[in-house]
Amino acid sequence: MSKPRSLNNFNNTQSFNVRRGITLRLSWTGIASALLLLGSPKLSTPTELFTPPALPRLSDPKAYLPPLIEPFRLELNLTRRRVTLFRGNSPVKSYAVAIGKPGWETPVGKYQIKTMYHNPVWVNPFTGEVIPGGSRDNPLGTKWMGFWTDGKNQIGFHGTFNRSSVGQPASHGCVRMLEEDIGDLFKTVPLGTPVNVFWEKG
Repeated sequence: MSKPRSLNNFNNTQSFNVRRGITLRLSWTGIASALLLLGSPKLSTPTELFTPPALPRLSDPKAYLPPLIEPFRLELNLTRRRVTLFRGNSPVKSYAVAIGKPGWETPVGKYQIKTMYHNPVWVNPFTGEVIPGGSRDNPLGTKWMGFWTDGKNQIGFHGTFNRSSVGQPASHGCVRMLEEDIGDLFKTVPLGTPVNVFWEKG
């Protein structure tokens, strides 16, 4: 009577007769797969080991996607002296502003936020005097959000310590806001936010 062979006596590959007349040639790494195949009553061919189950179909794929976040935009109504923050077509917040006085009107048109500075330095365009950022004497307040320039002059939203001027035509073209309002807007909108400046018809 011959002795049973141990695993150490196998060649590098061996042939095995599997149910229904299927023969597998397995390397050492294939032995575990052969055992799984022999012990499973549900599998009839080796290819079934690699057939993934069908995934369930989703009745509403959009329900499983993240919500669409609409971009911000700013609508500056010079007639009402207010700027309104929109997300898509929905208004989010509205702020009172000061606009350019006669002879220094705020330019009408479609722009975008190009520069944003905390504690901006101000240079007096008439005297060249430099006022450091954060100073109570700085007419730009503590925040600046520029949207227009001709390469030399700039116009934008900025804070002011002269609270009584907000709501009036009082600036040299810029859009003054209360410090708490410009702070709120500054932390909400990113660079590139569209700005539409217009006079209300009628």
